[in-house]
Amino acid sequence: MTLVTSAGLRRPTDTVTHVPSYDDDLRLAHVLADAVERVTLSRFRAEDLQVESKPDLTLVSDADRSAEELVRSQLKRTRPRDAVVGEEMEPTGHGPRQWVIDPIDGTHNFVRGVPVWATLIGLVDAGRAVLGLVAAPALGRRWWAAQGSGAWAGRSLTSAKRLQVSGVSRLSDASLSYSSVTSWEAVGREEAMLNLARDCWRERAFGDFWSYMLLAEGAVDIAAEPELGLHDMVALAPIVTEAGGRFTSLRGEDGPFGGNAVATNGLLHDEVLGRIGL
Repeated sequence: MTLVTSAGLRRPTDTVTHVPSYDDDLRLAHVLADAVERVTLSRFRAEDLQVESKPDLTLVSDADRSAEELVRSQLKRTRPRDAVVGEEMEPTGHGPRQWVIDPIDGTHNFVRGVPVWATLIGLVDAGRAVLGLVAAPALGRRWWAAQGSGAWAGRSLTSAKRLQVSGVSRLSDASLSYSSVTSWEAVGREEAMLNLARDCWRERAFGDFWSYMLLAEGAVDIAAEPELGLHDMVALAPIVTEAGGRFTSLRGEDGPFGGNAVATNGLLHDEVLGRIGL
């Protein structure tokens, strides 16, 4: 068997089957997050923050670029054989292991001084999202998970609480967090989403990473977004699934590779997909 410590790391015992360990990668992800926080927090609400509009009309700040450059430089030194995929720069490297980075998820919040933003650090190995870390320093929170080690939240590996999704099994008792109505209009599912929201006990739009972390904590039961990039999702999926939930595309494909997301506590997943799926 394999024991899991309170920090979310494996401690092998007398197991005879080999389970890949991502303990060193998880420690590295925390080190990367520590370094990035010093950059992002120093630029949060800075009067001289430089903000530009990208071709897709989303925003990018000098903090986004500086944070991604920092992560890439550290990965180049510590994981030179691994590929890196980020939001702001071209992919580098090849191979089965890919680090997927979103330096600031929630840039619009960041540039407006809203503290709901985070650095997302994920790892894909052989086509599977196996590790995720979400660091939200302005909220004073981190969430992380590695395949087979559970999902955790806290300030550090040595101070953590294990996460578990809710046991809510009826829509009428469920809390739903979804992105803007206009984003659902773009994929022709506005009415389906609004009908789902009407049938839930409570609906809010917490937005970006936070919806999925609240779901992993058991505070939200359903989270969904119709348009997402790989960098938006890789870090989130392992945290949701290791907390006992399910993370798929709107077409029901497991994992963060479908261009959109539906995450639930698992009990509600098939019903939700039947209502808003593509």
